[in-house]
Amino acid sequence: MENAYVLLKPLLTEKTTLLKDTAQQVAFYVHPDANKLEIGRTVEKAFDVKVTAVNVVRRVPLRRKRQGRVVGKKPGWKKAYVTLQQGDKIEFFEGA
Repeated sequence: MENAYVLLKPLLTEKTTLLKDTAQQVAFYVHPDANKLEIGRTVEKAFDVKVTAVNVVRRVPLRRKRQGRVVGKKPGWKKAYVTLQQGDKIEFFEGA
């Protein structure tokens, strides 16, 4: 898979902000077919940092039911928690 399609967008929540400050981890939504090696290489290449570990979390699509019938589904997603080497950091919002 090409590097441009592996990382979809950064995950910016209170939990991930706390992880970034305390545990040197950043989180991304990633392509469902991407594996840990591809994710690690892409982050290293895109942000010029050293990756020490990658943890992946998946959520399967959920069926939407209305009056007992399945009428559609909510999409699933895959996200990756990337642990960076001590001293490296990724800043998504740079400013004053």
